[in-house]
Amino acid sequence: MTRIGLISDTHNFLDEQVFQYFDKCDEVWHAGDFGTVGIAEQLHAFKPLRGVYGNIDGADIRSQFGEIATFTIENVKVMMKHIGGYPPKYNTETKKQVIAEKPQLFISGHSHILKVMYDEDLRCLHMNPGAAGKQGWQKVRTLIRFVIDGSNFKDCEVIELGKK
Repeated sequence: MTRIGLISDTHNFLDEQVFQYFDKCDEVWHAGDFGTVGIAEQLHAFKPLRGVYGNIDGADIRSQFGEIATFTIENVKVMMKHIGGYPPKYNTETKKQVIAEKPQLFISGHSHILKVMYDEDLRCLHMNPGAAGKQGWQKVRTLIRFVIDGSNFKDCEVIELGKK
C-alpha cells in the first residue's frame, strides 16, 4: 500500500497546509508548474518527490524533471504530463502517448480544474489535482490524496486549501 499526495500548479506558492495534509503520505507527486526550484526542494526534503515540469517552469526545474514521467507503483503503471487534457479531450500528442504507454493512471495539471474520472475507452483513471497555488482563475486551491494498494485505487480525497 502506497499513500500518494498529488499537487500541481503551485506557481511559486507552497501553502504550509500541504505538509499537514501530506504528512502520512509515502510520496508526493507534482504535476508541473512548480514556479521555482525552491518549491521542489521543500517538497523533496519533506517526502520522496516525483514530478514533471510545466509550461511556466524554467531551466532549473526542467533539469530535474522531464516533460513526461512514466513509472510503476505497486502494480499500477503511471504516466504524468503537465499539459495533457482529459478523457476524451486529450491533446493529440498526449492521446498518442497514453495509447502507446497504456498506463492505468494518467495524471495531468495545467487546467487548474480538479478532475478524477475514468476513461472507459483507454481503461485508465485520470487525475488532475487542480491548482494549489494562488495564480490562475481557480477560486479554490486543491490537492488530492489517495492510496494505491496493489492494482487498486482507494481512499481518494479532495482537499481544499481555501480560496486563492
